[in-house]
Amino acid sequence: MTELLSLINQPNDVKAIPEEKLPRLAAEIRKEILLTVSKNGGHLASNLGAVELTIALHRFLTFPEDKLIWDVGHQCYTHKLLTGRRDVFDTLRREGGISGFPKREESECDAFDTGHSSTSLSVAAGMAKARDLKGEKNRIVAVIGDGSLSGGMAYEALNNIGRFRTNVIVVLNDNEMSISKNVGGIANYLGHLRMSQGYLNLKDSVERTLNRTNIGEVLAKGIKKTKDSIRQIMIPGDFFEEMGLTYFGPVDGHNIGDVTTALQAAAKVRGGVLIHVITKKGKGYSFAEAEPSRYHGIGPFRLATGLPREQSKVPSYTEVFGSEITKLAETNRSIVCITAAMADGTGLNEFAFRFRKRCFDVGIAEEHAVTFAAGMAASGLRPVVCIYSTFLQRAYDQILHDVCLQKLPVVFAIDRAGIVPHDGETHQGLFDIAFLRTMPGMTVLAPSCGEELRKMLAYALTVDGPVAVRYPKGTPDSALAGSDAPIESGRCAELVRGSKVAVSFLGTLRSAVETAAEELAKDGITPTIADARFAAPFDKDWIRGLVGTHDVLVTVEEGVGEGGYGAAVAAWVEEEQLPLRVVTIAAPDAFLTHGSREALVRKCGLDAASVADRIRGAL
Repeated sequence: MTELLSLINQPNDVKAIPEEKLPRLAAEIRKEILLTVSKNGGHLASNLGAVELTIALHRFLTFPEDKLIWDVGHQCYTHKLLTGRRDVFDTLRREGGISGFPKREESECDAFDTGHSSTSLSVAAGMAKARDLKGEKNRIVAVIGDGSLSGGMAYEALNNIGRFRTNVIVVLNDNEMSISKNVGGIANYLGHLRMSQGYLNLKDSVERTLNRTNIGEVLAKGIKKTKDSIRQIMIPGDFFEEMGLTYFGPVDGHNIGDVTTALQAAAKVRGGVLIHVITKKGKGYSFAEAEPSRYHGIGPFRLATGLPREQSKVPSYTEVFGSEITKLAETNRSIVCITAAMADGTGLNEFAFRFRKRCFDVGIAEEHAVTFAAGMAASGLRPVVCIYSTFLQRAYDQILHDVCLQKLPVVFAIDRAGIVPHDGETHQGLFDIAFLRTMPGMTVLAPSCGEELRKMLAYALTVDGPVAVRYPKGTPDSALAGSDAPIESGRCAELVRGSKVAVSFLGTLRSAVETAAEELAKDGITPTIADARFAAPFDKDWIRGLVGTHDVLVTVEEGVGEGGYGAAVAAWVEEEQLPLRVVTIAAPDAFLTHGSREALVRKCGLDAASVADRIRGAL
């Protein structure tokens, strides 16, 4: 056990560490994070960059009375180590262990559950007004990265924090990165801020004193006008001042003393304050410093080399998508790709390199990404929107109103669909089938292997309307080949013809279904097996063809049951009064916690043994 870190067993213990020893504590924390993440995987670069900043915050705040809200939360590992979770830190992201994100049920020092971007300022504003209404005096601090400032919700909150005139401290953690490198006007603006000199504001007390007399009031207005003119020329931080916040900075985010001084000064200001700190993502680990995007979220790796402990020779679904969309774009010049600060994570690196002018990273702005794509589609292009399933939820209205309503040919390449291991509730991709399937005109496909993904992408780009292709995180089963049947609208691909019971699976559960069928064969049961391919529209003719030879139809999908593919099939069969009993096997209608994929699949009853048992029970 490291020497200083072993002294921190409860919240606020860090306050007892002598100031001169804090750099050593920071080094010990970095070592602990590196050892744990190298074994368990996790968010590395963002956490390494926020160590000193978090120490300063913990010496300034008193937990759990004061509230610290993390934006996204993928930089909260130091916070966990300093709030009584050191002894269980090695369980990070493991089943039954602590979460990789803030979680209220885990600790009363975690003020708010987070996992998505640009939410912290709204939360802080809400908590601050609640505090004021209750007559309380606790401090409220929101930490938001510069990447999260590309999300529009952050500006809605800034506007209200300034207008409410309530005491909130906003710490802008500026490391020039989100998941991928930041882009756009805000990134450029903060770049200018990094080069500016700090300045002193006129003191509120001076203004109040001058305003007590007519002459003083005129003088105050003259001083303020002169100050504003100089500030607008010299100080880019004026943007935040105009929003109604007092701006402090830039501050070296790796200097604990400087950050603490800024926090103490901010605490004396009435109203909202923004402290602009500069940090380096990946600090202290050379590989992460050199390639922060690669080490943003990483699986288990070897500390000495920075390389993954296990390297698959089979391309992942993400890599299959990236190579195939690049290949298709070579002959189809109307294809453009759009992503929301996740070009690396969605496999667009090759496309961006080959077709720089046709690849658009709009920052953490999923709503804008979708409507931006709609504008391109309405102008004759073939936009492909590449976003993780969990983040696509943020653009529900834009998909429905701006794309589906006008039947625009936008393709949604939905990465991390279905079960997402280790990151927990906030990152599961289990809801996209349910919320997309009900949108009029939306086609929803799910490939069972890499070959099917390639075929579905090509098909999607021919459809005269919106299409979603959802695929999981991870690697396809290399033993599986796609069906020879061409992709046709709403048509499944029958793989095995049996009798009595039919199984229609959607997406990547083919191996589980086929293994279950092998077990059932021992009992003399030979099910018909079909790859549904389409969640919407689904193959009604194939289902009608089961009547007379089958009694039961079992649907299997990696999504929530309520509103999913199976629920739609069951409702239609009942409406048509077909003599078939429909049994749906899906993930529970609940938030799924973190764990390995294998454990979560079993927990959802989607493993081969569970599927076989459900089919036996149905018969």
